[in-house]
Order: sequence, then C-alpha cells, then structure tokens
Amino acid sequence: MKRMTRDQFIQATSSLTMGESTLEIAEGVLVDGKSQSDYARAKQITRGAVSQIVSRVWKIHLKAINIPDKFVEVTAVLPEHQAFIVKQWEKEAQRSNK
Repeated sequence: MKRMTRDQFIQATSSLTMGESTLEIAEGVLVDGKSQSDYARAKQITRGAVSQIVSRVWKIHLKAINIPDKFVEVTAVLPEHQAFIVKQWEKEAQRSNK
C-alpha cells in the first residue's frame, strides 16, 4: 500500500494544479489509507481515474525523496533494538545500491 505523511503530501502537491476533489482523493488514499474503490464509488468515477490521481502524486513523491527502483519507503514504530536493526539494513542497502 502506498502511504505518505501529510507533510510529504503537501510537498508533493505544492507544485500541482489539482482541484479540491482531486486533492481530497489523493490525500485520502495516500495519507489516510482509505481505499481507492471507496473513493471511486463515493465520487462516482472509475477506479482507474482514482488510480491515476494517486499515481500522479505518488510519482512526484518518489522523485522528491529519490527512492531507487525496486526500493520501498517504510514507516514503522518498533522497539528500539529492532529499529536499530532496520536502520542498519537501510545503511547496507544504500551502500550496495551505489
């Protein structure tokens, strides 16, 4: 599932020209984790249209944070020792991707 923080969403959409309803859909899916199908039904548009809206914002987000292909950004709340391990994995992945 594609997710981002509200701050990341604001940054990604700051240069876009999107209507209020379109922004609502993108934010609902990417920030709040609501389903694309629910928005399609509620707004009476196709799921494909919702997907295009979400993809447009997501691509800008990935470009802004410079995530390499086949990599995924993860946000998690973990015990301290597990967070340390994940941070080590991140460093290792960055080294091997250069």
